[in-house]
Amino acid sequence: MSVPLHFVAPPLGFSEFVDFSLNDVEGAEGLYTLRADRDAAVRLFVIDAAIHLPQYLPVLSDDQGATIGLTSAEDASVLVVVNPTDDVTTVNLLAPIVLNTKTGSTNQFILDDTTWSVREPLRA
Repeated sequence: MSVPLHFVAPPLGFSEFVDFSLNDVEGAEGLYTLRADRDAAVRLFVIDAAIHLPQYLPVLSDDQGATIGLTSAEDASVLVVVNPTDDVTTVNLLAPIVLNTKTGSTNQFILDDTTWSVREPLRA
């Protein structure tokens, strides 16, 4: 699967890129690469929160949801950035990537709820 995604603002740390493709990682359900269309070397690993972190239910403000045209939570798909290291793999729960599944409009949001961590260990 390869799904085109258009960010309404560049993801954090990628100021030059707004068009990406979301690609399956073969053999790893819910794990994807997010590659910049203009430079395939620019990529992130992301996981589908609904599959791997079902307890993770981030809340967007009305203004945040409006930036990607969300009118219903059912139209949102939440991805989180994976940070593999030699010691532990972590996920960024403070800044999820939210996709409007009806329009393909996407954005990375910094949540107001500071109980979420930027480097939460990913547990199997």
